[in-house]
This record gives sequence, structure tokens and C-alpha cells, in this order.
Amino acid sequence: MRIIFMGTPGFAVPVLRALVEAGHDIVASYSQPPRPGGRRGRQLVASPVHQAAEALDIPVLTPTTLRSAEEQARFAGFEADVAVVAAYGLILPPPVLAAPKLGCLNVHGSLLPRWRGAAPIQRAILAGDAVTGVGIMQMEAGLDTGPVRLEDSTEIARKTTGELTDELAEMGARLMVRVLADPDRYPPRPQPAEGVTYAAKIDKAETRLDFTRTAVAVERQVRAFNPAPGAWFECLGERIKVLSAECIDGHGEPGEVLDDRLGIACGEGALRPVTVQRAGRGVSSADDLLRGFAIPAGTRL
Repeated sequence: MRIIFMGTPGFAVPVLRALVEAGHDIVASYSQPPRPGGRRGRQLVASPVHQAAEALDIPVLTPTTLRSAEEQARFAGFEADVAVVAAYGLILPPPVLAAPKLGCLNVHGSLLPRWRGAAPIQRAILAGDAVTGVGIMQMEAGLDTGPVRLEDSTEIARKTTGELTDELAEMGARLMVRVLADPDRYPPRPQPAEGVTYAAKIDKAETRLDFTRTAVAVERQVRAFNPAPGAWFECLGERIKVLSAECIDGHGEPGEVLDDRLGIACGEGALRPVTVQRAGRGVSSADDLLRGFAIPAGTRL
């Protein structure tokens, strides 16, 4: 098929590569414009999809909007059979949705209608969902409201957002290749009317560990914000990221350090950080942290 690919973060890269390996003709790749990055944030850094597409000799377009008549005409001019969308980041107006012969197919990282919206993987972990998955959705004007052609699921267990993102990206790539190989075999099915939830974009304030919650809920925060932006607590005026943690027995005032191994009391139970990172430092074990940054029992975080 003649395919327009639309994606931005690393989640979308396995989908793009799978389409190429399946023999499809990727006539253009749309991605978000380069953003400031680099060590000091002074360089413009192309998105993972932008970089992957260039490596595959696929033309890359980075418009800031698709609402102009000029951009819509350029999109339609590719005469694509289908547009494949994976975490692109721009709203697709009706003329864009309607331009390809088979419309636009989205790889969405949840089992719809649960967790429509921007942050489905993080929200599933934060909510304590046992299972999540990925679906191939026929896009329409509503926010992730379109009918689903094919989906698959996986247990969340103790996976981080990073681990789950990688798993769902590969799963979504396989499903998209299956759908495009025989679209008639996977007709779009309307989403159930029951069970709709929305995955709002993550607010930075949510990344601060809330020790008034149960230890189980705090540990979910740690996994949901690993690898980025990172869950954290503050001690002696310094932010310390927690990249992994375990629930332990213990009780005290929420945020109270209970022992010499950084057990921290929560609203119910206690949490022990396992892997941490001080600002401007490398990742280390909590034990290594404590050798150079004392946090004695009785400290309130």
C-alpha cells in the first residue's frame, strides 16, 4: 500500500519499521517539529520517528498544524491508500481523516474505550489495572472514539511505563501489519458504550511521591513515571528520583523515614526505594545513595 506514516516518539518507531519490512511504500512520514534538546537544551533535536524515517530514506514533514488548506492539499496530494498514526501529537482535521482511501488507522496503547487520550499507559499503571493492551482504531473526529479493527492484551504486573511502552509498540506494529495485509478480514467494530475513561496528560505535580497514599499506590507512581519524567521526593532541599521501589511492612507518619535503609512510611504500609538518582548524578542503588547522602530514621520527606 501507499502509506503516509504519522508519529513522533519512540513508541511509533517499531510501527514504522514493521511497515517498511512488510513491503509497504511509505510515501511520507509526518512528525512533530524538532524541539530544543541536547546537553544544554540549545540544539534542535529531531523526534525519534523523524530520525528513523530519515535513516530509511523516507521524506519527513514537520508542519505545526494540519488545519491550513495548503497543508491539507499537500497531504491529499500523496494519494495514499491509508495513513498510519502512532502517537503523532496533532489533531487530524476531517479533510485529513478523509483523504486516504482507507482513512486513518491509529495504534492506541490501551484497550478502548478505557483510557482514551494522551497518557493511556501511565494511567493504566497508576489506576492499578491488571491488564492493558493495544488496538488498531479507525480514526474519526472524536478523541479516540473510532471503531476498533483488531486488539491484543498483556498483563501489567510490575512493569514500568518504559517496559510497557516497548511491549505495546511491538504488539501494535504486529497488529497493524496484520490489518493492512487483509483489511476486509478485520472490519471496524464500534467501541462499547460502557467503560469509557480518559487518560489525561501527565501533570508535573503528579510526579511528586505522595506518601499519604498507600504504599501500593506510591509504588505505582514510581513505575508509571519511569523512565520519564521520574517520580521523586525532596530531602534537604534536593530532589531525589525514585526509579524502582518495593512495598514493605512498616508504619509511621506519612513520609517518615523508618530505618537506616530508607524505608518510608505511607498512609498504609511503607515503601523502600531500590534504585534512585540524585539531581545531576547517575543512577545508583538506594544503599549507595545513603553512603554519601545520609537520610537517618526520623527524617520527614
